Amino acid sequence: MYSSVDHTAISELTQTLQKLSLREKPNPLLVQPKMAVQSLKGQTPIRQVQLTSFKGLNDNFLPDRIKLHITEAEVSKHIVDLQMNVTFSEDFDKDIGFVLYDNDQFFQSKSFKPSLDTKRRVISANLQENSGIDQVQFAVTPSADSTMSLNDFACVFWSYDKQDWITDGCTKNKSPSGHVVCSCKKLKNANFAILMAFDINYQYSEALHWISITGCALSVVGLSVTALYQIITRKSRGGTPTLLVVNICLSMTVFYLLFIFGINNPVQHVNGTKMSGENIVPESDHHKYSDQGPCTAFTALLQYFLLLTFTWNTLYGINVFLLFKNSVSGTPPWFPQVAMAVGWGLPAVIVGISLGSTYRVEEPLGYRQEEFCWLASLDHKQKFNIKKPMFWGFVLPLLLMLISNTAILLHFSYKICRTNPNLNKSRKTSLTKKMMSSFSLAVMLGLSWVTGYILMITQEKNLKFILSLVFCLLNTTQGVQIFILFALRPFLNSNPAILNSLRAPEIGLHKKTFFLWKNKIPESNDSYKSTDDDSP
Repeated sequence: MYSSVDHTAISELTQTLQKLSLREKPNPLLVQPKMAVQSLKGQTPIRQVQLTSFKGLNDNFLPDRIKLHITEAEVSKHIVDLQMNVTFSEDFDKDIGFVLYDNDQFFQSKSFKPSLDTKRRVISANLQENSGIDQVQFAVTPSADSTMSLNDFACVFWSYDKQDWITDGCTKNKSPSGHVVCSCKKLKNANFAILMAFDINYQYSEALHWISITGCALSVVGLSVTALYQIITRKSRGGTPTLLVVNICLSMTVFYLLFIFGINNPVQHVNGTKMSGENIVPESDHHKYSDQGPCTAFTALLQYFLLLTFTWNTLYGINVFLLFKNSVSGTPPWFPQVAMAVGWGLPAVIVGISLGSTYRVEEPLGYRQEEFCWLASLDHKQKFNIKKPMFWGFVLPLLLMLISNTAILLHFSYKICRTNPNLNKSRKTSLTKKMMSSFSLAVMLGLSWVTGYILMITQEKNLKFILSLVFCLLNTTQGVQIFILFALRPFLNSNPAILNSLRAPEIGLHKKTFFLWKNKIPESNDSYKSTDDDSP
């Protein structure tokens, strides 16, 4: 912010530039990349003068693209950067000067606070004393890229008394050619500008693909059955493992349901100019919509239950680690109470901090996205921003949990596989069971989400597409995997009769015995006997 001394110095500078535009030097045009001064010497009486600055290949002022004409023409229909028409109430034969500013750095407003990288040209029209202006009409082409569209604008001029933009005596309009047009009455020696507010051109997400819906629906069924099976058979495992698995199933089930029914934003803001009739200075160059619909609530619930799931995943891993560490005494008696407090409380704290520090009713996009109901992560240029809650409210906590879970899995795998047995039949069966145990733990710890982090840092398109498919399939069917590993498989193992009934019937084949002799004499002792027995 500028101090009062800075404001005074800048005001004096802009007023000096106004006087410079009325200089009596023979050179009527001075152009710098970010500023231009143009003057017209009064010779013959005129009723209107027009200043035009055409767009060039670069974004600077160029001498051959700034034109000053004595004309009765209206605002140009060609692609121009800015244009000003000054109309006089009577014949005018005195000097007139213009100052073109590339931006509004010399005019720091207290009421208008820009947040986007948009440009606001300022035009100063200056006349000699005792010279009347009937009307000043000026137009500016909106300076925004394809990611933004104009929402509204205000026609203003700079008040040196208030040190701010004001709208007194100015009206606004929008031409069919796309220009925003302003008209101001009886103003001279003023700095004019058009303050624009833009919408971000959001690309709203499409409906969920049937693969995602099917995977999530199957996971909901699988998790419900798993939770029920764990409760029914809890006596055979003890209280702590059942508590952890049931909470994982519960949190993951709610997350899948929220994802299916709440990920898409039901309130979509259609882009396009929504110009109001009132000429009011906007608060910012980024038009902000107040919160509407249930999208913010769904975002908070999705964040909570997904963090809740991974918190319980981590607690399950900690329980496994404690069982290995205390193989005799088992899990400490205090662990279930601590697990309940941490499992349900830690995600609530993270969500509370995220909401409290970023969410405002008038600006919900500080917390969530507009395209779909999830945490905000990108700036207006669609670049990832670590200041957004997506990073510190989800990505960072989840990364810490995944690192912890990966370390627990490696420790578990090392403990159960550290022996080096000979590769006989019995050992192969044991090794298969050990590998299945490690895989089951990896599924329960949610380590498939590691593919999401790999996906974030991958730039190669084909690999990114493959990883997207893998990530989608693994995570939408995680509930199905848990059902198979923690309900169906234990149930079949505890009921061998069912397994036997599912096996294919055994078929015994005929035995054949034959002899081979090295010599043609059958009585030779150098013979080999083979028995072909295909029966299991």
